[in-house]
Parts: sequence; C-alpha cells; structure tokens
Amino acid sequence: MSFFPFSGPYMFPNIDPVALSLGPVTIRWYALSYLLGFVATLSLACFFNAWREKPFKNEKFFEVFSWGVWGVLLGGRLGYVLFYKPLYFIANPLDILALWKGGMSFHGGAMGLFVGVWLYCRRRGIKVWYFTDLICLAAPCALFFGRLANFANGELWGRPTAVPWAVIFPHVDALPRHPSQLYEALLEGIVLFLLLVLAARVFRLLRFAGGVTGLSMMGYATMRFTVEFFREPDAHLGLLFGLVSQGQLLSLLFLLCGVVLFAYALKAGSKVREGEGLRS
Repeated sequence: MSFFPFSGPYMFPNIDPVALSLGPVTIRWYALSYLLGFVATLSLACFFNAWREKPFKNEKFFEVFSWGVWGVLLGGRLGYVLFYKPLYFIANPLDILALWKGGMSFHGGAMGLFVGVWLYCRRRGIKVWYFTDLICLAAPCALFFGRLANFANGELWGRPTAVPWAVIFPHVDALPRHPSQLYEALLEGIVLFLLLVLAARVFRLLRFAGGVTGLSMMGYATMRFTVEFFREPDAHLGLLFGLVSQGQLLSLLFLLCGVVLFAYALKAGSKVREGEGLRS
C-alpha cells in the first residue's frame, strides 16, 4: 500500500488559452498573467516601501513602472528572439511582433527591466538600487503568475518521468512528464519570495543598496538552474555542449552577476540613507 497521496499520471486538462472573451476583445492567460504580475509587483513594492525608516512617496513607483513595464516587454521579447530562435526570426521578422503566440525570455525581461529603471533613475538623479531592491523583492509574484500561465498554455513541459504526480501533455506525446511549470511557480515564485522577505525583514538587507537585487538574482538563477534538470530542453537547441540547457547557461551568467552585486553591496557596507533623493 502506498502512503503517497498522488496516483497519477494525470491527463493535462485542455485549458482554453483565452481566459476571458468580451465581444471582439479576448484576453489570454498569457496576457492576464503579465497584467496580474505587474499589478501585484507594484502593489507589493509600495507595501515594502513602508519597511524603510523614511519611506518615500509611492507615486514614484507609478513613474518608474511605466519605464520598467516597457523594459520587461521589449527585453523579454528581444531576449527570446536572440537567445532562443535567432535564425527563425531572421527568416520571419514580422513574427517578432506576434506576442500573442508566446515566446518571452525571463533573462531578457530582467535585463530590460533594469535598463528601463536605470534610464528613469538617470534622468531623475536617483540611485537605481533604491527601486530595483524593492521591485526585486516583489517580483516573484509576477514569476508565479507567469509560470501558472505557462502551465495553462501547456508549454515548457517537463522531461519524461515515472513520478506519481506526472502529467501527460497529449499535444506533445503520450509520455508522463514532470509538470516543470508548477515546479518553477513554487520555487521561483513562492520560495524565492519568502527567502527575499526573510532577508529584507529579519536581516534588514534593504539597508544595503543592491543587496536584495543581488540576492534575488542569485536565488532565481539557482532555482531556475535546478528546475531545468526536470524541464524538457528546447527541441531546436537541445543540451549545449551535451551538458546544460540554454536556460541553465543564462542562469549561470545571472548567478555570477548576482554574486558580484551582492558581495559589492555588503562590502561597501554603506547603509542606504533612507529616502535620499526620492522626494524631489
């Protein structure tokens, strides 16, 4: 007799990619996940702002988010084009604009977010880490919604497995597979969020400019690298060098940048002068 509560494999439910349809307007799960992610990140960033000894005006977040949102969208799409299917998009350049077909890169979106926030802060004369630390603290919620949308779309499925909670994706094949999208929702969303909140609240990491940003990069990279062992590699790429996936290679670079930034933030040791330059 098995004491394990699951008795899979389970057949993937044929979820309609359209979450809501109102006449000519259709909202897909993919778009809804981005909308919920942006709203949750903005709301939580404003909430965490109150953890500062001298909170600054939340109106600043609405300004910086207008830059950050465009950075995420442009960076995420361009990252996917350059990192995953450059030859295809060279042959089909108009498909770059077909966002409704899916195809966004987290690593590209993260870089686009940083560039957007940096450009805003540069114009305002504000240190970029003031915003990125709070945004990174809240961002796992957006990752959570995004990975749930990946599962609803039946994309980014896992490798074949015999685990009791395996899922069969009939549009792929008849093999039971890891629901790697849900693994990522758990690790990159819930676990990473709790880790960052613990670091910010208990260890007061927000005092050190760039500390939370560096830790979030390290945490995401570690969890993404781990889940990639259970996720099916992109068919057109396979395993690079026969060892790692494209996602793992990008995560290693992300991890390195996070380690450098985290070490710099702690070594600098200069506590953030709360609210400096943010009330202007």
